[in-house]
Parts: sequence; C-alpha cells; structure tokens
Amino acid sequence: MMQQAAVVQDNRLKPQQAAKLLSKAIGALIALLSVALLAPFVLAAVNSEKDQWTYLTLAVIGIITGLVLFSQKTGEAKLRARQVFLLTTLCWVCASLFATLPFVFAQPYLGFTDAWFEAMSAITTTGATVIVGLDELPKSVLLWRGMLQWLGGIGIIVMAMAILPFLQVGGMRLFQAESSDMSGKFLPRSSLMVMAIGKVYLLLTALVILLYALGGMQTFDAFVHGMTTIGTAGFSNYDASFGHFADSPFLIVVGTIFMVAGALPFVLYIRAMKKDIEPIMKDTQVRAFLIFLLLTIVIIALIQVGKGREWGDAFLHTAFNVVSVVTTTGYATEDYGQWGNWSIMIFFYLMFVGGCTGSTAGGMKIFRFQLSQLLLRRQFSQLIHPNLVQVQTYQDRRVNDSLLGSMVAFCFTYFLLVAAIALGLSLFNLDFMTSISGAASAVSNVGPALGDIIGPSGNFSSLPDGAKFLLIFAMLAGRLEIMTVLILFHRHYWRH
Repeated sequence: MMQQAAVVQDNRLKPQQAAKLLSKAIGALIALLSVALLAPFVLAAVNSEKDQWTYLTLAVIGIITGLVLFSQKTGEAKLRARQVFLLTTLCWVCASLFATLPFVFAQPYLGFTDAWFEAMSAITTTGATVIVGLDELPKSVLLWRGMLQWLGGIGIIVMAMAILPFLQVGGMRLFQAESSDMSGKFLPRSSLMVMAIGKVYLLLTALVILLYALGGMQTFDAFVHGMTTIGTAGFSNYDASFGHFADSPFLIVVGTIFMVAGALPFVLYIRAMKKDIEPIMKDTQVRAFLIFLLLTIVIIALIQVGKGREWGDAFLHTAFNVVSVVTTTGYATEDYGQWGNWSIMIFFYLMFVGGCTGSTAGGMKIFRFQLSQLLLRRQFSQLIHPNLVQVQTYQDRRVNDSLLGSMVAFCFTYFLLVAAIALGLSLFNLDFMTSISGAASAVSNVGPALGDIIGPSGNFSSLPDGAKFLLIFAMLAGRLEIMTVLILFHRHYWRH
C-alpha cells in the first residue's frame, strides 16, 4: 500500500511543471495572435498609415515572447482535469491583454481600461465598443477588431485545441470547458474534429463575404463584416452598425441568414458535409431554436404593423434585430428601443436566450431551456402521480439527475452573476436600465444593451473605468460559461 501511494505521489503534477505547461500554451497562443497581427501591418503599409511600424513591432515582440514561453521543457507531464479550467481562463485573459496593445500604441490610442474593454469585447465576441468615430478610423484597426472577433468566435478554440497535443491534454475537454458542447463526438479523434470545424468555419466565412460583396458592400467592409457575422460577434466598421446598410434589403437578409448559421451546432455542418443531413432536420435543439425565432419575429413584426409600419419593412428589420440579439451578435439596423416601451422588455428577455450549444453564440443556450422544461414537466408529473417513475430523455439520450442538477446550478449562477454585476454598476451612479441591461448584455455576450447610454444607438465610452472593469469580468465569465471562471475563486480549488 505504501509503495502504491508513493507511485501516486510521484505521478502528481508539480507546481513548477504545471506552470511550464500553462506558459507553453499561452506562449503558443500569443505567437499565433502575433502572426495574425501581421495582417493589419500589411494593410497599414499598403495604405501608408502612420502606425504601420507599430503593428510590425508588436508582432515581432509577440512572436519572440510567445516562442520563448513555448520552448519550455515539460517532459511527459500532463495537466490534470481541474487545471484545464485554469488553462482556459488564462488563455482568454492573456489573449485579450495582448490584443489590447494595438489599441493603446496605435490609433485610436485608447487608455488601458478602454483598450482592454475593446479587446475583451472582441475576443469574447460580445460586440460592445468604447470607440466613437469608427467611420474615420484607419482600416488597419478595423481589421484587427474584426479578426479578433473571428478568432474569438471559434478560431481561437481551434488554435488552442491544436496546441494541446503538445501538452498531452485531450482537446475535447477544453472544448467542453469553453462551450458545454452536447452535440456529440462522432469523429474518431478530437484533432480531426478540430480540423473539420475549422474547415466549416472558413467555408461559411468565405460564403458570407462573397454574398456581402455581391450585395454591394465594398471589399473591405464585406471582409470585416463577414468575419463578425459568422462569429456572431457584431463589430461593424461604422458607428451606425449594420444600419449603415439599412437601404439594402439583400444585405440585411444575408446578414440575418448567416447570423442564424453561426448560432447552429457546427458538428451538424460536418455531418452535412458528409451527406448526412438528417441530424440537422431532426435535431431537437435546432428545431426549437428556429421555431422560437420565427414566432418571436412574427409577433413583434405584427405589433409594429398594427402600429402603422409597412409590413415588408417591419418584418425585414424585426427579423434582423431579433436574430442579432438572440444569437448574441449585436448588430443593429435601427434603435429597436425606440419601437415602444414594450420592445424594451421583449429585447431584454431576448438577451438571455442565446443560440445552440456547440455554436459561436453566447447566452444561456436553447438546450438549457429545453432541459428546464423537462425538469418542470417531471415536477408536475410527480405532484400529480407521486409514485410515478419516469425516465427523462433529450435527443434520444437519457438525462440523469446529475446533468439536471448542474443545469439548475448554472442557471442560478447565471442570474446571480447578472444581478451582482447590475448591482455593482449601479454603485457607479448608473440608472436602472443601463445597469441591468448592461449586466445582461455582458454576461450573455450580446454587445449593445438598452437605454440612451449603451443602447443600439450609443456605446460604452462614457461609463466609469470601474464599471468597465466589472463588464470586462462579466464578458469573460459569460464567454467561458461562468463555472470555468468562478471555480477558480473556490478555496478548495487551490488545495492539493
């Protein structure tokens, strides 16, 4: 027994080894982001922008730093399951901090707080911005914002999973820690799934860029908006957001369709590419998501028609803005808060919905609402028939009490975090609508909130620095589905 215990003790990962493994992963991520930074440099050089050498300098420094960190010798050490949560959180924090640098040292020359807010909003695909005058910014910084959101949507997950084989950690474990994917693992190895998801992501991005260009967008606008559409991210090149293209029904329809596409499970696209389209047609989560969108759009559009708006215009803009909020993209063709007091409440509720699990969308995700319905139905059945034994299933899988318990815990923590962030924002003398909608928008990674200050026609630039730091934390926690971040604050997590 003593000999076996000694073996177990020897197999434990020492703190120094864990630190080297973490730095190795972070180094690879920084190096990859630095390579991506070369694209804004090339664009800045072509356009003779004054900050072109800033981008190159940051890229070179980042590549060298990343390679030094990645060169750590770790032997055959492996991260334990609980350390993957720390790895996930640190990767996102470090990525956002590195992404902050171009906003500080190049135009628009933001202060650290604003720059980190912008970078965290980008990398978490939230879409909230503190920058005023987007129309006048150099194309290089607009490209960097769009690239960060594209990477944050799913590309950064692919990159993180690609380096995990060097750490000898299963890629699917990190993917589940980030997205709570329940769509199933049907490929023999997680690395194959990573490559397949990457191909689908690139294909959808290329397709929406092409359609935007055919619809009349300039090439650069099509490229940036294509990246932020499929990533359900929402950064635009204009202060008016997608309202800049409000006179083009074709562009609005294309944007609506591809925001929905980005909010569907990507594993179903992989199956469709293998000529297996049945899962898309029969997936319970997808059906519920699409039906919910359709009913919501019809109801809101009919309300507007009843108030005198032309029906085609009502359905066009309602569909776009509803899909944008539900998929947590954050685009807006107009200020839907001005449609009436009723619209403020409806869009506030829509902030919590989110897309499907295994997609680029944020929010609570449709499957959690479906599991809540199962739990409520079982509770009613047991009240009516106390001795009834009932097996709960979801998508032909048995749903055990452990899964339902974790879902309830998540939902409770989700709303508790929104309430706590809203209370914190109110301490900075922000009004009720700004506080509660800002908290909901940040945790759900929606982007624009409600009200005159941070609504679709405003931005977050006027908020105090303390409020912005609160929202930075909320965006990070929401993107990593809360538990991945909050578990690091539990005292037992750090005990050996």
